Amino acid sequence: MEIIIAIILGIVEGLTEFAPVSSTGHLILVAHLLEFTGEKAKTFEIIIQLGSILAVIFVFWRRILSIIGINKWQKEEKNIGTLSIVHIAIGIIPFGIGGVLFYDFIKEVLFRSGTVVITLIIGGLLMLAAERWKPQKPIAETLDQVTYKQAFAVGMFQCFALVPGFSRSGATLSGGLLAGMSHKTASEFTFIMAIPIMAAATGKDLMESWHYLSPDDLPLFLTGFFTAFIVALIAIKFFLQLINKIQLAPFAYYRFGLAILFWIFIL
Repeated sequence: MEIIIAIILGIVEGLTEFAPVSSTGHLILVAHLLEFTGEKAKTFEIIIQLGSILAVIFVFWRRILSIIGINKWQKEEKNIGTLSIVHIAIGIIPFGIGGVLFYDFIKEVLFRSGTVVITLIIGGLLMLAAERWKPQKPIAETLDQVTYKQAFAVGMFQCFALVPGFSRSGATLSGGLLAGMSHKTASEFTFIMAIPIMAAATGKDLMESWHYLSPDDLPLFLTGFFTAFIVALIAIKFFLQLINKIQLAPFAYYRFGLAILFWIFIL
């Protein structure tokens, strides 16, 4: 039964981690319905998030190598090379500072089901507002046109995601649109910026939960990890093709529906 639960939650994580719908909200809801809770469940969620991170690295590995200064493919792909590690640093510094200052408060006070319901709704409203008030013509049509100012704006919006249920992707996509990025560019910047942030956050959580790991749970963790990796790999590629066509409004309305489900089944 636990292997089936691992597959289900791995699918949920892979589908929702990088979509603007709150992976935290989905995992809390589905885990509650499956009656999979407790410290082992929390550690399991950390492991499957690592699977999602690996998927992003797999999709954007050439761009990542370029950002860190390995430009072997720059001559073959002329658009690679302008986005730098400085852009990424500017984007993650506000979130990092907020995380360090408010980590304990978030974990002890805000990590509640009621908070998730509220942030699902507020995040959806922000996404609708971003679609309504974004510039008519994007300034940054590609990653290599992203400015430091835009990277900082996205980083500031990303701070909303410190609150559980807000969705990091939802916050950064909204910020990217309002700052003048195209939907696809904002999505790609969001995915790449997620790597150091998620790696640091999950690494910290994993160190704190290390004593809950057991050799007996290895099949559970590996199943969830690889399921999340494969599903996230497919979801990222599909999302990048879809986002320019449907934009953010359908995801916002989906969040409102999820908030209702949370209210019915969790609260």
